[in-house]
Amino acid sequence: MSETEAGAAKRKVGMVSMSLMLFSMFFGAGNLIFPPMLAASAGTNFTPAFSGFLMGAVGLPVIAMLAVAVKGSDVLDLSARGGKAFAIIFSAACYLSIGALYALPRTGAVSFLTAAQPVFGWHSTTASVLFNLVFFGVGLALSINPNTLVDKLGKVMTPALLVLLVVLVWLSVSKLEGQTLAPADAFAEHPLAQGLLAGYTTMDSIASLAFGIIIISSLRYRGVTSRRELLTKTSLAGVSAGGLLAVIYIGLGMVGRSMPNPRSYSDGAAMIADAANLTMGFPGRIVLGVIVLLACMTTAVGLLASTSEFFHRLMPGISYRVWLFIFAISSFVIASAGLSTVLGFAGPIIGFLYPVAITVVACTLLDPLLHSVTLLWGFRLSVWTAVVWSGMVTAADTWQVGALQQAVAWAPLHGAGMGWIVPTAVMLLIGLGIDLTRRTQAADAGERHTTMVSSGDEQLGRSS
Repeated sequence: MSETEAGAAKRKVGMVSMSLMLFSMFFGAGNLIFPPMLAASAGTNFTPAFSGFLMGAVGLPVIAMLAVAVKGSDVLDLSARGGKAFAIIFSAACYLSIGALYALPRTGAVSFLTAAQPVFGWHSTTASVLFNLVFFGVGLALSINPNTLVDKLGKVMTPALLVLLVVLVWLSVSKLEGQTLAPADAFAEHPLAQGLLAGYTTMDSIASLAFGIIIISSLRYRGVTSRRELLTKTSLAGVSAGGLLAVIYIGLGMVGRSMPNPRSYSDGAAMIADAANLTMGFPGRIVLGVIVLLACMTTAVGLLASTSEFFHRLMPGISYRVWLFIFAISSFVIASAGLSTVLGFAGPIIGFLYPVAITVVACTLLDPLLHSVTLLWGFRLSVWTAVVWSGMVTAADTWQVGALQQAVAWAPLHGAGMGWIVPTAVMLLIGLGIDLTRRTQAADAGERHTTMVSSGDEQLGRSS
């Protein structure tokens, strides 16, 4: 093999490892337990429901990753046009929601409930505290050097996770006999919309805004410096990881369809645990425990690294490692309090941030299509509208404020949880109109200036 061929093969292996690393950071415990429950609820509407789920849990994260690649940095740069205060507050809220306040503690709490309790029979608070101490200690150690995450996650932990997942899915589909059920609740009338909302709850669209900086840092660490190559390789990693996520989600959905009496389960963790037990017996509990532990650990490492890098960039006076210790310790404390404490943060945070995040991503991807027009007021008016609308809906749902509920109920798609789309799109068009007008006025002013300069030059020539 020539030196050129060897270099090409090495780069190809590197991109595969990077895609696997990104997959592993996305694929946490929530991603494992949502698809089986979705399949049980969707029943015969499995296809439209899962189409919506893949749009929310795969399509939106990949698109968000493309937006990060276009900007070449993180969510702080993406949101800068909304104003300095907006950019800092929104970015910090995104990182904290997927970090120390919710998704990061959840990795430890779910690992204890799903991986430790069924195998060892641990139920005490002391056991939870000791488990989470070890869990976040290991996550901290793996996150010390974020530039080597590709080797730690992409080449070792993720392949092991994928092998175990394939075994569980194959055994469940081949050994279990499910039953055909009619769609439950809202899945009977709006399966696509309900699937999309279920995809929201993975929080991967927000996570992709954070994980982008890890991918870009890893590429720069490996000598990739040109903007075009960063865009290409970040996009390739995002699309590859998204494709793998889609395959795994569909497989886990098939597990839900294969389970007998699937609607007797209150959560996907119990369903997956029974699937492992029915197909493999007690060894199945161990296999499932390893799957959950690997899924949660890879996600925890990615979240610790990306959140610490962001806050180090925001406040350079505090080192990356100090932030790492801060978030590892705070996540350990919250996770030790139990899963119910962690999940108490989830609903309002997800409901508020998603419309804003999607609007920021949409505007970022719209930029290259507008060529010479700078989307300034289009960006500001749309994201500010998304903030206000999302805040009203979150407050109305959380505290049952009747006046706010009436104020937002008129919007199309409100019943499907997407009432923010039309008001935001209208304000985007109004802002785009302002940007076009400002561009025309600037061009006219430049033309008048050029004419005046030319006229002055002519008069100067004649007088001389």
